[in-house]
Amino acid sequence: QVQLVESGGGLVQAGGSLRLSCAASGRSISSINAMNWYRQAPGKQREWVAGITYGGRTNYADSVKGRFTISRDNAKNTVSLQMNSLEPEDTAVYYCNAHSYSNDYWGQGTQVTVSS
Repeated sequence: QVQLVESGGGLVQAGGSLRLSCAASGRSISSINAMNWYRQAPGKQREWVAGITYGGRTNYADSVKGRFTISRDNAKNTVSLQMNSLEPEDTAVYYCNAHSYSNDYWGQGTQVTVSS
């Protein structure tokens, strides 16, 4: 079992920055296939935003490429999402996900609101 707790959400003006963190417990993130960030805006389906594999390879959705950066700290067992140049369209609840073989674990989410 993996427990995930997100933090760092809030209200920011367009063009601003936020840094989300995901603290994992129950298992080392270095042993998990991939750690991801997803988001869900009101009335929309949850969408994948960014991911980092156990080998350190990162991938991003086209909508956030060049603005968001995912990273991890194995010593602290945390994954972060640095979000720059935020846009109102980035407003959503952001979820941390741990994907390990056929198992997926989710955090409770953290709200990000970007005002225009």
